[in-house]
Amino acid sequence: MTDQPLTVALDPHPAGPTVLRVVGELDHHTTRQVREVLDTIPFARDAGLVIDATDLAYCDSTGISLLVTTYQRAQAAGSRFALAGLSRELTRLLQIVGLDKILPLHPTVDDAVNAQRS
Repeated sequence: MTDQPLTVALDPHPAGPTVLRVVGELDHHTTRQVREVLDTIPFARDAGLVIDATDLAYCDSTGISLLVTTYQRAQAAGSRFALAGLSRELTRLLQIVGLDKILPLHPTVDDAVNAQRS
């Protein structure tokens, strides 16, 4: 952990999906902040959400749980969902627990957006 404060920005991508950029540490102290932003997103059929984790410095089990429940919420609504820009460490952690088989992971936001458009 780096004690880096969390910032969250929600932006529409020109190609359609909403991009949620998460910067800092996603842990039991900060998941509420992300959840509050996620609660403003109207998950709808054929809508898309990409969570940009390029600048995510740390993610604990609480953060991973939030990512999984967000994926489940998107699936229930018929929305597309993707994670982009994960660090090597977080990618490895998701592989160890098998979530890489469930959660759509992409190296960049543009890769995630392009995958949602196909």
